[in-house]
Amino acid sequence: MRIQKNDVPVRINVPGAIARQQLNFGDSTGYGPLSGEYFSLGAGTDIAPLLQGLEDDLCQAPHWGYMLQGKLTVTYADGEQEMVAGGDLFYWRPGHTVKVDEDAEVILFSPQHEHSHVIDHMLEKMSG
Repeated sequence: MRIQKNDVPVRINVPGAIARQQLNFGDSTGYGPLSGEYFSLGAGTDIAPLLQGLEDDLCQAPHWGYMLQGKLTVTYADGEQEMVAGGDLFYWRPGHTVKVDEDAEVILFSPQHEHSHVIDHMLEKMSG
């Protein structure tokens, strides 16, 4: 799920302040602590090979985040694809991979245990 800033419903609009809120933006039930993550990703980066060996060869951690700049494509287990671009607020459900279309700066909030497992797996793939 992705949504551009101007499509997030305005809840407060007064001089000097606008607050936007998108309800039902993913579900964190069953997850423990979250980690805040900042990724700088170069164009052409494809994490699919680094996910091989994980369940369904995909990242099984959900992510909530904001794309500061750039473009990337998220592909889900069911084949659905979603392009995320600078200025987008997003939720990526478990069972996905990512390919970077343009240099990207991304902020993620992820279940700490689940995503640390994925990152550790990727590091192991890169070293082996």
